[in-house]
Amino acid sequence: MEPPRPRVDPRLPGYMLEPLAGGWSGETFLATDPADPGHPGGRVVVRYFADGRHAPDAARIQAALLDRVRGLVPVPVVRQVHDAAAGLPGLLVTELLPGERGDLVLARLVAERLADKPRADDDLRSLGSALGRVAGTLAATPLPRTGLFADPGLRIEPFDLRLPDWVDTHAPRLVEAGWSAGEVAGLRTVAERAAADLDGAAPCLVHSDLNPKNVLVDPATLQVTGVLDWEFAHAGHPATDLGNLLRFDREAAYVEGVLDGWFAGSGADRDAGEPCRRRARDLARAADLVALIDLAARAEPNPVVRRARAHLVAIARTGDVGSAP
Repeated sequence: MEPPRPRVDPRLPGYMLEPLAGGWSGETFLATDPADPGHPGGRVVVRYFADGRHAPDAARIQAALLDRVRGLVPVPVVRQVHDAAAGLPGLLVTELLPGERGDLVLARLVAERLADKPRADDDLRSLGSALGRVAGTLAATPLPRTGLFADPGLRIEPFDLRLPDWVDTHAPRLVEAGWSAGEVAGLRTVAERAAADLDGAAPCLVHSDLNPKNVLVDPATLQVTGVLDWEFAHAGHPATDLGNLLRFDREAAYVEGVLDGWFAGSGADRDAGEPCRRRARDLARAADLVALIDLAARAEPNPVVRRARAHLVAIARTGDVGSAP
């Protein structure tokens, strides 16, 4: 396969854009600021909002979100914002933060644990704690209602998503993907129980794609250096980001670390007893059903979609929201 080629944009004269690795959107590029080409700070990230799901002012909404969370969690400084216009998509230019993608660090630590390297479990727990603290911090950031950010003023447009209805909406695509009627019915039963468990929580700021791939980590200290890709951020349930962090990555030391960080970041006791930790895990799995169902029903057979389908089938067949293949 031919490697991705650099691209240019008339709104960024002098920039040469090289696709960044990671993700499935193909919308994120690394570039050098022509006004500061010799300085490390001259390297910037250019993010396009080209998909039809993006609002015309999506770049400004994301810029406003970055300003909103700066000081809560590490995020990049915004350099430029351009709205969609004249056939060109909206784009956001931010500084390039230091660090390594969290999924790569996590995979390396898991490999070290499997090789029985000293401190591997300690490092997994440390990384999990750093990531969990981000999720807990956001869970402790209250918002007045559940909904989507509708404009650069971060006005919240309310929405009411009921999990059983979400299953019904996606059921035809699950059937197309090979699901049986019994599996769909099993998933709906799980969704009904999960909806009851999740009901009544006060809404908070949710990143909604807070998996290790969207977090930068210092590989030496295992501390978070950047939280990226806020396009799905909204006001929602406080267990949502915790569920994302625990979706596929289930190494015991990592999971315990994530829970440590989540309880600490949310202002709760990080030494909460096992019943509290079990309850947090269960709520996280329940809240993550929304994303799992959406992923599993997608037509594109990328690795994330395949993993989501495998996890969701296990949940539907066992009736247990914590099941995995």
